[in-house]
Amino acid sequence: MWTPTEEEKYGVVICSFRGSVPQGLVLEIGETVQILEKCEGWYRGVSTKKPNIKGIFPANYIHLKKAIVSNRGQYETVVPLEDSIVTEVTATLQEWASLWKQLYVKHKVDLFYKLRHVMNELIDLRRQLLSGHLTQDQVREVKRHITVRLDWGNEHLGLDLVPRKDFEVVDSDQISVSDLYKMHLSSRQSVQQSTSQVDTMRPRHGETCRMPVPHHFFLSLKSFTYNTIGEDTDVFFSLYDMREGKQISERFLVRLNKNGGPRNPEKIERMCALFTDLSSKDMKRDLYIIAHVIRIGRMLLNDSKKGPAHLHYRRPYGCAVLSILDVLQSLTELKEEKDFVLKVYTCNNESEWSQIHENIIRKSSAKYSAPSASHGLIISLQLLRGDMEQIRRENPMTFNRGLAITRKLGFPDVIMPGDIRNDLYLTLEKGDFERGGKSVQKNIEVTMYVLYADGEILKDCISLGSGEPNRSSYHSFVLYHSNSPRWGEIIKLPIPIDRFRGSHLRFEFRHCSTKDKGEKKLFGFAFSPLMRDDGTTLSDDIHELYVYKCDENSTFNNHALYLGLPCCKEDYSGCPNIPSSLIFQRSTKESFFISTQLSSTKLTQNVDLLALLKWKAFPDRIMDILGRLRHVNGEEIVKFLQDILDTLFVILDDNTEKYGLLVFQSLVFIINLLRDIKYFHFRPVMDTYIQKHFAGALAYKELIRCLKWYMDCSAELIRQDHIQEAMRALEYLFKFIVQSRILYSRATCGMEEEQFRSSIQELFQSIRFVLSLDSRNSETLLFTQAALLNSFPTIFDELLQMFTVQEVAEFVRGTLGSMPSTVHIGQSMDVVKLQSIARTVDSRLFSFSESRRILLPVVLHHIHLHLRQQKELLICSGILGSIFSIIKTSSLEADVIEEVEMMVESLLDVLLQTLLTIMSKSHAQEAGEYVSCLLSLLRQMCDTHYQHLLDNFQSKDELKEFLLKIFCVFRNLMKMSVFPRDWMVMRLLTSNIIVTTVQYLSSALHKNFTETDFDFKVWNSYFSLAVLFINQPSLQLEIITSSKRKKILDKYGDMRVMMAYELFSMWQNLGEHKIHFIPGMIGPFLGVTLVPQPEVRNIMIPIFHDMMDWEQRKNGNFKQVEAELIDKLDSMVSEGKGDESYRELFGLLLLEKVEQETWRETGISFVTSVTRLMERLLDYRDCMKGEETENKKIGCTVNLMNFYKSEINKEEMYIRYIHKLCDMHLQAENYTEAAFTLLLYCELLQWEERPLREFLHYPSQTEWQRKEGLCRKIIHYFNKGKSWEFGIPLCRELACQYESLYDYQSLSWIRKMEASYYDNIMEQQRLEPEFFRVGFYGRKFPFFLRNKEYVCRGHDYERLEAFQQRMLSEFPQAVAMQHPNHPDDAILQCDAQYLQIYAVTPIPDYVDVLQMDRVPDRVKSFYRVNNVRKFRYDRPFHKGPKDKENEFKSLWIERTTLTLTHSLPGISRWFEVERRELVEVSPLENAIQVVENKNQELRALISQYQHKQVHSNINLLSMCLNGVIDAAVNGGIARYQEAFFDKDYITKHPGDAEKITQLKELMQEQVHILGVGLAVHEKFVHPEMRPLHKKLIDQFQMMRASLYHEFPGLDKLSPACSGTSTPRGNVLASHSPMSPESMKMTHRHSPMNLMGTGRHSSSSLSSHASSEAGNVVMLGDSNMGEAPEDLYHHMQLAYPNPRYQGSVTNVSVLSSSQASPSSSSLSSTHSAPSQMITSAPSSARDKYRHAREMMLLLPTHRDRPSSAMYPAAILENGQLPNFQRALFQQVVGACKPCSDPNLSVAEKGHYSLHFDAFHHPLGDTPPALPARTLRKSPLHPIPASPTSPQSGLDGSNSTLSGSASSGVSSLSESNFGHSSEAPPRTDTMDSMPSQAWNADEDLEPPYLPVHYSLSESAVLDSIKAQPCRSHSAPGCVIPQDPMDPPALPPKPYHPRLPALEHDEGVLLREEAERPRGLHRKASLPPGSVKEEQARMAWEHGRGEQ
Repeated sequence: MWTPTEEEKYGVVICSFRGSVPQGLVLEIGETVQILEKCEGWYRGVSTKKPNIKGIFPANYIHLKKAIVSNRGQYETVVPLEDSIVTEVTATLQEWASLWKQLYVKHKVDLFYKLRHVMNELIDLRRQLLSGHLTQDQVREVKRHITVRLDWGNEHLGLDLVPRKDFEVVDSDQISVSDLYKMHLSSRQSVQQSTSQVDTMRPRHGETCRMPVPHHFFLSLKSFTYNTIGEDTDVFFSLYDMREGKQISERFLVRLNKNGGPRNPEKIERMCALFTDLSSKDMKRDLYIIAHVIRIGRMLLNDSKKGPAHLHYRRPYGCAVLSILDVLQSLTELKEEKDFVLKVYTCNNESEWSQIHENIIRKSSAKYSAPSASHGLIISLQLLRGDMEQIRRENPMTFNRGLAITRKLGFPDVIMPGDIRNDLYLTLEKGDFERGGKSVQKNIEVTMYVLYADGEILKDCISLGSGEPNRSSYHSFVLYHSNSPRWGEIIKLPIPIDRFRGSHLRFEFRHCSTKDKGEKKLFGFAFSPLMRDDGTTLSDDIHELYVYKCDENSTFNNHALYLGLPCCKEDYSGCPNIPSSLIFQRSTKESFFISTQLSSTKLTQNVDLLALLKWKAFPDRIMDILGRLRHVNGEEIVKFLQDILDTLFVILDDNTEKYGLLVFQSLVFIINLLRDIKYFHFRPVMDTYIQKHFAGALAYKELIRCLKWYMDCSAELIRQDHIQEAMRALEYLFKFIVQSRILYSRATCGMEEEQFRSSIQELFQSIRFVLSLDSRNSETLLFTQAALLNSFPTIFDELLQMFTVQEVAEFVRGTLGSMPSTVHIGQSMDVVKLQSIARTVDSRLFSFSESRRILLPVVLHHIHLHLRQQKELLICSGILGSIFSIIKTSSLEADVIEEVEMMVESLLDVLLQTLLTIMSKSHAQEAGEYVSCLLSLLRQMCDTHYQHLLDNFQSKDELKEFLLKIFCVFRNLMKMSVFPRDWMVMRLLTSNIIVTTVQYLSSALHKNFTETDFDFKVWNSYFSLAVLFINQPSLQLEIITSSKRKKILDKYGDMRVMMAYELFSMWQNLGEHKIHFIPGMIGPFLGVTLVPQPEVRNIMIPIFHDMMDWEQRKNGNFKQVEAELIDKLDSMVSEGKGDESYRELFGLLLLEKVEQETWRETGISFVTSVTRLMERLLDYRDCMKGEETENKKIGCTVNLMNFYKSEINKEEMYIRYIHKLCDMHLQAENYTEAAFTLLLYCELLQWEERPLREFLHYPSQTEWQRKEGLCRKIIHYFNKGKSWEFGIPLCRELACQYESLYDYQSLSWIRKMEASYYDNIMEQQRLEPEFFRVGFYGRKFPFFLRNKEYVCRGHDYERLEAFQQRMLSEFPQAVAMQHPNHPDDAILQCDAQYLQIYAVTPIPDYVDVLQMDRVPDRVKSFYRVNNVRKFRYDRPFHKGPKDKENEFKSLWIERTTLTLTHSLPGISRWFEVERRELVEVSPLENAIQVVENKNQELRALISQYQHKQVHSNINLLSMCLNGVIDAAVNGGIARYQEAFFDKDYITKHPGDAEKITQLKELMQEQVHILGVGLAVHEKFVHPEMRPLHKKLIDQFQMMRASLYHEFPGLDKLSPACSGTSTPRGNVLASHSPMSPESMKMTHRHSPMNLMGTGRHSSSSLSSHASSEAGNVVMLGDSNMGEAPEDLYHHMQLAYPNPRYQGSVTNVSVLSSSQASPSSSSLSSTHSAPSQMITSAPSSARDKYRHAREMMLLLPTHRDRPSSAMYPAAILENGQLPNFQRALFQQVVGACKPCSDPNLSVAEKGHYSLHFDAFHHPLGDTPPALPARTLRKSPLHPIPASPTSPQSGLDGSNSTLSGSASSGVSSLSESNFGHSSEAPPRTDTMDSMPSQAWNADEDLEPPYLPVHYSLSESAVLDSIKAQPCRSHSAPGCVIPQDPMDPPALPPKPYHPRLPALEHDEGVLLREEAERPRGLHRKASLPPGSVKEEQARMAWEHGRGEQ
């Protein structure tokens, strides 16, 4: 049974639970759960992630945690009972987890690894906290580390800043906004500090922040490496100041054995010291670490004879130094120990040993040397900061290593009260001794003892250095043979304070002999007492001691014997009468020097101080002693502070009248001394003294009297130093006064209370008097007042001991009120005054509500004045912040209404004014401070405050001004982002305060400014504020995490909804005044409705209906609303606002409202149109913001632009999108489209002088100027896009304008431009693009593409495969459909994307141009593919039974014609299909079209040769004739004869009689044309090509013979054979020349033919139904010898040069599974779109099952280079590979009969080759590659690369004739070894006229029409009658003798053959360097005799006809 849980309320999931039972709750490991009920090992409850879903889960999956349960029952809340920082870490890590993974995805790898490290650290720190094993200090430290890391991570992840106080997250409800602001600031600073230097964050408390931070050096000796000493050593480390030339620290001693290890085994790894108490000033000194090495052993290291082995001396060995300045930087950064090696140097001269360290530092290398490279000390150093307690706490391990504390000589900067020291530092300086009759100097050792007064030697009172125990005697080191030794060794004497007086030092001098006995002989001594007779200790100075003679036998047992003697010169003068009979005689020539330094807190060296402490001994000197106190050193005073104070108050009691003022001055001096930072720590000593030891019960009277006297004198005295000092000492003076009075009261039971009170009141009157004095003219008085104001707030606590809170508050109010209230007193005084007020506010006095009510008015009065004047704003804001903080704290416990009321009256208005001023200057910090103050005030205000505030305005104008101010401040607050983006807590609190305030103020606005007093400005300000508020980024909860959203909603709710309700109700309250806000508020309100919050949208969208309604009432329409709404919608949606749900809701809500109106029709129309606009805008935005391709963006923009133009007629928006579209085109380099786009704007303008405003990037100008500028830009873009034909009309339009204005300069320019365009058309190369039809099916496509079909203009060189790949990459989700059939509804409506792509053929509009003779093909080429609106796509299919013998009988064509909405090219590269028409073409009609197209092609080609449009190279004509004649012989048109002239067919299709006749006529016409073609061929054919021509003649005869059977008498009709005429006689004249597709025929011996296997024959005529010839279609069966891939590979090798126009333009390799006639290329009739990509089946049998239908879809490929499809073939010894040479022989050796007469070229596809590329003498052996002379076409530059825009070639390009681009010389331009070089050329290629070619070409006669009257024999005879023209090639080429062997060209030209790998740059240079022949103009020059003869013969034949 389920029972509610009592204890088990909260737990953590320790094992994931899948919820596999009924009602099971799915839980992930780490989740927290709230438990409601339990039952037999199961719990029922909720996960805190999803609190709405309840379920059950196993109890053993949960780890229970303690929790606090409030509101037990159904709605109980459970809070885990754990440290809040642990909870925060848990929540933060969960939040970071998902963001952390995203860092990796976004390639922020560095941050990813850093964050991982920090997260691991946090998990570890959290574990430590939860362990519960840490001390309080450790817990604090762990929390500090945690918060540093949390803040670091939050900042780097862009999360919110967490305000903290003592590591805990603060609750914003518990503190004032000002405090919250300060916490945000401090958190931000701590984050910045932690980012740069984590460990330097130290919490500062109160006054301690003024304390200097001491530095400490940790030093550890790692090892001493030496190999030559072999004796024990002492190493002394100390700090040395090079600038001062003295040591500044004690010495640290390390004692090492002869092996270099510590002499004491316990010291291993513990040889370390801490040099303490270095100040910041010390760290800037030139400090060095000095190590002196003293060895202990024989006198001379290397001489075993010197001295006995048992005697050991301390002898100097070496020294090492390390500069601290050099290593300080690295130590500061490192934060851990760092090792250093110190090289040890020895002294060259022992007498200079005391200066060795200085010599090493100065690098005086002559005075020291390095004994060995291996000598060195290895030490580690670390710099530590902070007081000793902190250092101990932070580095416990360091202190556990037996650390030797090595103190600074003298006191540190800060002397701690408990720091008791009594150290005398004695330095053995030097001595001067007599030789004593010896031949060599002495080896002197000094022994020192400390003796007490009774002669006893004091034990353990001598320290050689820290780190070793103290000893009772000291032995100096010995300097060898030196009578004037200089030691410079410092010894510390830690003598107990009680043994100091009476003790003395005795120094004994011995000579250490190096003889065998090696005894030490005593020869003298010296002594010195430690204290003088007057009680002062030995002064800090150098002391010269007398040396007394003695010997080994002398006894010192009776020390009184020598203590009576003078020890030094000063002593001698004190006792002149010394008897000479004493045992010890002074050696006058010998002297001994020592220096001392006392560091003692108990002993003094100061005589004046001793005199004061013993004042009773000198009663007559008291005045002088008190006067001399200020000259005593501060260190001495603080050491004896208590004694001095006692003495002073005793003196005061002794004679108040006499000594009162002096004691007061002394007391002031001592108090001010404690203000010095060095003695600041002694203030607690002073406080303790006052509380516990002070006994001057009467002192208060005198102190008050003196203080008052000082103040009263301040008005008169000029020097006021002593007064100012007294003012500074005010705090402690009052402490003494109050304590004295308390003591007096206790002693007298409260007597003289009134006198005391009155004296204090009088004193305050004096204070007020001082402050009220005018100090403008007296600087000294100013300083006095400043000192008084600074000290004044410190006396409040003392006064509160004697007076009530109200009394003290009155004192203070009077004092503060006496200050000048104006700001005239000068800026510095202002600051002091405000600082005094600030400290008053911060004092304990202000925390009492009774005192606040008294003090607030005067405080607010001063602040108000300063704010009005805009002076000292930062200080004022600080004061206000403190006030608000106190009031907030008080408000949690008591009522603060009265105080808040005061503040509202005094501050609200001036705060608003101040904020407006600050915000206008953009002072961020000041703005933040004052905003927090304003918000604090508004937050404290309640209903009554608002009521009073609004009631207190005298007039509506005042209220209006106030409302405008506060609304303006709120608006600026949201606009300026005063608080940074990550201050989420602050921003939300601000929003909450604003919405609350606005709710209070909106009623006042409605009540006062609605009816007759309507004020637009106030209302507008209100609406703007509300709109800004709702749009605030910090309130957009949709973009934040769900957990954070829940917290915000729980605390504040959705404040946008609150404000939206407020806004809506205020709008409704406006009534008829709504019209004032139409259309102004439409944009802002629209912005509000676009906020993605459903409730806000539901509230606000109906306002638009209201606006429409009001405008309808007023104007009878709502045009303004409509215009504004559309305008603003565009800009807002493009900014990223709005979504699909908004579009639906907008339409739904408004349509619902509009339905009920009288104007419903226009309303519905408008709403519908806006929703449709939104649909397009959303699509546009999605395209633009995503990483979409240019195509998508352009399509989207076109769609939107057209909508603006056609549907809602918004011209300005339309023009904006025109420019956006133009920019996109320019970015994509679609220059033609960019021009057409701009043309749209240009067409909207007229040639008028109407002025136009500034718009977009256009300046303000006239309409004429703008249109002119646009025209020029458009012409420029057309030029860049090579669409000169489109630019020419604009040139003419501009020319017309310039002409009408007589602007001849511009006219000249534009005419030249136009002329250059004509030149470009004729000279420059242009590519014909491919066109592709694309269908977009499925609902997943953007709206503008969905279920629509488009035709796209492909890029240069882009084929179907590339295009399809591009489309699939643009729509990666799309699937390519594999068939061309129209999709069904299932596909159209599915939630997917389907693409259907195939190529289409353009149907040009300009048919007239294309049919005109003489029009160059370059011109026609443009009109074939431009201004095209219709496109065709043919799909072959069989209808009825299929005849296997002849498939043409049943081969139908399904022809689809697509009509677009606009012509291509246009404003886009693609346009939508507007209309599609489908017709079926019967087999007969198809045959007619095929034959007719082939006839047209032949006619065009022949015409070009007649007009000299194609140069004398006739390879194209040869191939074309060969293709038709050969195919016809082998069954080409014979197939049509079999199919359609059959009697059965004629019988079955009686209606086709006319068409059959037409086909017959076309066939006859073909014979005529071929005859003429052969005649032309005869005329131009090269002698070496004669065999080919003969073969063509023979085959033509066979073809004609094959037609005899069908058409008896055909031989009579043929122009090549008969003289009779024909009804279609002038065929060539009546039809225009055909397109350059005619150049793309494939010879039947082409590689395609060679690679195929047995095929049925078919007609090649079928291959050209629609002038398409660019494809090679290879159809192989499943038994093919090679797979299509291999075939393709062979083709690549066979046709190496992609730049060669005759090369393969596109190869589609398709194979059929069975051989049949249908595989002939006839079946590709009109088959433009081939490139439907299909995946081949895997099995060999059906691998090419779909080959035929795929082949039927093959595209029409017009002239186009193959664009790097075929790599260059590799030469073998300068020749092509064998198989390739064989291939060339097959291609050219056309005389050989074909092995299979049924094979046709067309069956393998058509392929275009240039014969000149393979020109060689005919023969059986494979021909060699001819030598090449490179000629460059004067018309067409050689293309730079196959992919560059210049390299596209069309049919009229001269490079087709095998010149430079083929890489192989043409026949007409080759030298075969017998010619000389051409004459040199003087003209350049660029300067040639476009007609220039060569001399022969220019001599061609004018065009003559061709007549079909000559018989074949006549034609042949007329040709034969003329000699064979050797100049069919350029003049310099001599044809080779046909009898010559055909192997290789002659050697002189052999080297000219460049390797095919060479780039064209080499070829160009070769060409440029070659001399060229001169050109003449193209006319009929004299000398063209042969051409003229040929013309005459032709005319003669015509005349006979």
